[in-house]
Amino acid sequence: MPTRPKTMLTIAEVLDEIDVPKSTFYRWLNTGRGPRSLKLPNGKRKVRRCDLDAWLSTFEQTAA
Repeated sequence: MPTRPKTMLTIAEVLDEIDVPKSTFYRWLNTGRGPRSLKLPNGKRKVRRCDLDAWLSTFEQTAA
């Protein structure tokens, strides 16, 4: 049975994917420059895969 892709990522998984320090990522979140995220009732923060992908796509540049 194939595994489903994760739809919710932990902050650690996001940091690993975008290769930035935790402090930088949280600064981006606090200043509104990071991807949309959810703060769950248990206090943990998660990022939806689609929100991360949409945020990353804003940095794509087309070849000139």
